[in-house]
Amino acid sequence: MDDTENKERPVVRPLTRWSKLRRRIGWMTLFALLALAGTGALLLRYAPLPAGATMQSTRIVDYDGKLIASLQGGVNRQIVKLSDISPWLVKATLAVEDRRFYEHAGVDLHGLARAAWVDVRHMSKQQGASTLTQQLARNLYLSHERTWTRKLKEAWYAARLEQTYSKNEILELYLNQIYYGHGAYGAEAASKLYFNKPAKELTIAESALLAGIPKGPRYYSPHLHPTDSQARQRKVLQAMQETGRLSKEQAALAARRTVNVRPLPEEEERAAPYFADYVKKIVIDQIGIEERLLNEGGLTIRTTLDGRMQEMAEAAVKKGLKGGNPELQTALIALDPRNGYIKAMVGGRNYRNNQFNRVFASTRQPGSSFKPIMYASALEEHAVTPATRFRSEPTLFYFDHDRQIYRPSNYNDRYFNGEIGMRQAIAASDNIYAVNTIMQVGPDAVISMARKLGITSSLKAVPSLALGTFPVSPFEMASAFSVFANEGRRSEPIAITSIVDRNGKVLYESHPRQEQVLSPALSYVTTGLMESVFDRGGTAHRVANLLKRPVAGKTGTTDSDAWFVGYTPELTTAVWVGYDRGRSITSSEAHRAAPIFAQFTESALEGTPPHVFPMPEGVVSVYVDPATNLLASPQCPGQAVLETFLSGTEPKESCAPLGGSSDGRDEDGSGNRSIWSKFRRWVGV
Repeated sequence: MDDTENKERPVVRPLTRWSKLRRRIGWMTLFALLALAGTGALLLRYAPLPAGATMQSTRIVDYDGKLIASLQGGVNRQIVKLSDISPWLVKATLAVEDRRFYEHAGVDLHGLARAAWVDVRHMSKQQGASTLTQQLARNLYLSHERTWTRKLKEAWYAARLEQTYSKNEILELYLNQIYYGHGAYGAEAASKLYFNKPAKELTIAESALLAGIPKGPRYYSPHLHPTDSQARQRKVLQAMQETGRLSKEQAALAARRTVNVRPLPEEEERAAPYFADYVKKIVIDQIGIEERLLNEGGLTIRTTLDGRMQEMAEAAVKKGLKGGNPELQTALIALDPRNGYIKAMVGGRNYRNNQFNRVFASTRQPGSSFKPIMYASALEEHAVTPATRFRSEPTLFYFDHDRQIYRPSNYNDRYFNGEIGMRQAIAASDNIYAVNTIMQVGPDAVISMARKLGITSSLKAVPSLALGTFPVSPFEMASAFSVFANEGRRSEPIAITSIVDRNGKVLYESHPRQEQVLSPALSYVTTGLMESVFDRGGTAHRVANLLKRPVAGKTGTTDSDAWFVGYTPELTTAVWVGYDRGRSITSSEAHRAAPIFAQFTESALEGTPPHVFPMPEGVVSVYVDPATNLLASPQCPGQAVLETFLSGTEPKESCAPLGGSSDGRDEDGSGNRSIWSKFRRWVGV
């Protein structure tokens, strides 16, 4: 036998099922790991980052761009460029939060290993070792729970951030995102909160104090724990010195420097709080912007409010209510009648105690302040004229086909007990004359006039409508009277002129609309009649000395409400005074509305030259005898007064006895004598 045949041949054992399965699992595991690694690399390289949660406060500003309110939704943030942040704050932040920021790729492996070792030794999760990029990732995309799962996600997101953005872009995102306490997110908001200055103006000492807060916003707050805040500031300065960002002398000098921290905004009064709430309501309900975008989208809402006028309004209200019952409330709204811009708004006595805005409360009877609306309808229909006379005495009025009786009365049952004209009736607020007027023109015509002027509240076609017995809001009254002030043109009230997002994109822009709802002549005649309210014997004569310009308006008093609504060519204002629950007001309380109006109007228009109401076409002025409201004549007793009428409605008869007037004017008040007069002169009669 050959030797080769005698050699042992290797025994090839067949693979068992288990061996085959193990080999297959091994290959599958290897392929899975390779696939997972490849997928991870692709995801790390190309997978998009989720939408970040960066929130920025919305700013409501007045017409001049001054801040009225910051809508935070719990967040106060203003996004700025890295170049607009002090380099000292950048250096302080890097020194205390991430010294190797420009060296790592999102995760500091040295720091992570050290933190893991500490956690293992203490069997806890004490060490964070998060880089600045990881902190940004956590704030943008994750919760703050202390779990290894969250840490892994945080590391992955940090790596993606490093691949997506440059180091300076990450630093900019971080400094706009980090929380600095007291609702302030980001360096700009924090700098303004604590130091009342933009972030680019921060000093070394201020930067060190600010950079120390994010470690524990509550514990290192200079307001809540000033001692701990100062100790933390010194630690930051030491870190800046250790990393070569400050010299020893600079650090020592900054540590000795006193940092002046401003009081928290909560300690200050908010500007125009009722108006700010109204603006928010318009943005959501009318313009249709989502509430989350409103609160967190970093919008800039430019409004029509005049900051100086708002201060004047608040001062006038405070002075007007001084010394009265602390429960007595008020409302004031001022509009520019020329464009409908809301210039000032006070919705109550104290916003902190009660946020209810009484400017829009349609639960108040306007009383006699409603009468000009009724008189305007009567003048328009030629149902009455300024020369129309009615007796001022207790009177019964029958309506609804004589099935109902209405018995109005004057305030304190005071009557002239004789005939009076419209001017006298408006000045003295005579109720009997007003009801006689509505009986002539009809309540439906009055309601139609109110609708044209912008009043939308429910009104009923009954005689008492003339006396303002149906509730309306101060907002409606100011809007209605603005038509008289603007020569019959109605401008829709506007609070917002534009809304711009954080990128400067215009989301909304107002386009003021005007409609000619009354003739300029009718507005002028109505205005002239209301000017008499400030004359001797008028219901507002007590405040006439406070006003140094042409003003028209009307008082209104009920058992529980006091009003004054008035205007100049530049400003219309409605003031209401009363109690929220309809409690009766005293006589002295009823006289508080007019002084508030007068003080506000004159102070708000300080520096604005007085302007007369321009006389339009379609108006004629003639001298009348005040005793008869007929054309004046030298033969009539009393001094003639100049009265204004819609052309064609002026008196045609003279108060002179037969024979005409001695001033060369005939019975129709014209310079041309009638045929009858010429005939009399010809025959020598």
